[in-house]
Amino acid sequence: MQTLNTDKNQTNIVPLFAIATFGLHLLTLILLMFHGGMLQQVKRKSVPQILVQLTDGRVITADAKGNLQRDRETIRRFVGETMTLMFTWSQKQSSMVVWNISSELLRNDFRREFAQRFNNFELESPQENVLVIQRISQPEVISEGKWKVEILANRLIFSRGDNLGKSIPFNKQILVEAIDEVNSLPSIPTPLNLAVYRLGEARIQIYNICDIEDKSCSENKDDLIRR
Repeated sequence: MQTLNTDKNQTNIVPLFAIATFGLHLLTLILLMFHGGMLQQVKRKSVPQILVQLTDGRVITADAKGNLQRDRETIRRFVGETMTLMFTWSQKQSSMVVWNISSELLRNDFRREFAQRFNNFELESPQENVLVIQRISQPEVISEGKWKVEILANRLIFSRGDNLGKSIPFNKQILVEAIDEVNSLPSIPTPLNLAVYRLGEARIQIYNICDIEDKSCSENKDDLIRR
């Protein structure tokens, strides 16, 4: 009789054990879901999401970048297109027109310092100047929100009666920084205004340009372009 009672008790414990185990797993699952929800809320608060419309019309949700964060390719593209735009002019679009508009992509204090140097470039090639970039390095972090990019390029200078032109090396370090605001467009924008505005949407500006061999470029902003 005692043996029968023992077997009966063991039989009764099995379903109880199964129920308890199932309840424990359910409680664990609920806790995991709770903590997962909390983590998602923290992520949304710390990294807000934005709605992005793609060129094909699709809309996606993406994590917003911090104010001082920029993608490496965004920086490289900004530097390459800005320098190409700034150092390309012709008889139809003079260097002064190019400077007056494209210099908006320079920081104000550096713009004033660089203006005279740009005038010297204009004197070298008053007719036509084309910048051809061969290589743009990956951005190197200087400090939070500031980067250095090296470019290897050539200025192709054409003058009257010289269809072949001449090539001058233009190998520089370009120092850029993240900014908060974008310059507004004029009431009647030209194609050049639109191009500069599109580049400015990256919220980056140039604050120094140095010779590629200048070891103190990030420290000595007064040493502009040495040739």
